[in-house]
Amino acid sequence: MHDDLADVIVPRTSDLGDGFEVRRALPSSKRRLVGPFIFFDQMGPARFEVGRGLDVRPHPHIGLATVTYLFEGELLHRDSLGTVQVIRPGEVNWMTAGHGIVHSERTPPARREAGSPLFGIQAWVALPADAEEAAPAFAHHGAASLPVVEREGVRARLIAGTLLGLRSPVRTASALFYADVEMSPGARLTLPPEHEERAVYVVVGTVEVGGAAHAAGQLLVLRPGAPVDLAAPSGARLMALGGAVMDGPRHIWWNFVSSSRDRLQEAAARWKENRFPPVPGEADRIPLPDRGPPPVVRYP
Repeated sequence: MHDDLADVIVPRTSDLGDGFEVRRALPSSKRRLVGPFIFFDQMGPARFEVGRGLDVRPHPHIGLATVTYLFEGELLHRDSLGTVQVIRPGEVNWMTAGHGIVHSERTPPARREAGSPLFGIQAWVALPADAEEAAPAFAHHGAASLPVVEREGVRARLIAGTLLGLRSPVRTASALFYADVEMSPGARLTLPPEHEERAVYVVVGTVEVGGAAHAAGQLLVLRPGAPVDLAAPSGARLMALGGAVMDGPRHIWWNFVSSSRDRLQEAAARWKENRFPPVPGEADRIPLPDRGPPPVVRYP
C-alpha cells in the first residue's frame, strides 16, 4: 500500500430487490469511522421500472445526522417534524436526529409514472457527546447555495464543512468536510491536511494515489498530517470526506448511534413500544429487528 494510504476499503454489496444495490463502505472491519462519518452507503446506480421506486418506510434515528446527496433521480423525504421535502441532484438533505426522529424516503409519485433512475450517497455523521441529546432538526440546501471551486480540470462542490478555502452554509455540530469532486481526464487534486482524518470514495472512474490505480467503489482512507495528491488520468468523480477524530467511542445498533449503550437499549424499547413521534401522512413503519437486545459494538 502506498505511504499516503492508511486503508483501502471495498464495500460489501447488498441487493434490496428490483436490481437496486447498496454498497456499504462504513462501518467496515478495517475502519469504523472517518472523522465523524460512521456510515457511508452508495445507492445504485439503478433504474426503476414504470410504477416502481424506492420505498424506505418510517424508521427512527438517535445520536446522528443523516446526509442524503444524489447524482441522479429524486427522493421524497418525510419526517416526524412534519417536513416534506423532495431532494434532487446536487442538493443536500441534512437531518439531525438528536434525541430522536423518525423519517421515510420514497421515490416521488410523479417520478414513478415513467420509471426513474436513482444514484446517490447516504451518509451518517455521529454527533459529538454534547449534541447527542439535541432537539431534532431538518435542513434542505439547494445546489445553488453550496460553494463550488473550479480549477485545472477539477470542479468541487462543498456539501458541508470547510475545504479548499470554501465554507458550506450547511450547519454541522463538529469540524468536518464533505465534497463532491469531478475530475476531468488528466486532472490532479491535492487534498490539504487541514482535517485530522480524510478519505475519498471513488464514485465513477479511477483515481491514482502514488501511481497506484483505484477503481470505482473503493474508499481510500488517507494517512493524516500531509497533503495527498490524487490523479484521474481518464477522469473520475469522488466524494471527499472526514474531519476531527470523535470525542470518544461510539456504539451503533440498527439505526441508532450513541456514546452510551444504555441509550441504544432505551431507543430500541421506545421504538418497539411505538413511543417515537409518527411521520404525518405515513401509516406503516419498519419494525424493530428481531435480534435481541442491542449488543456492545464500539466504534473507537
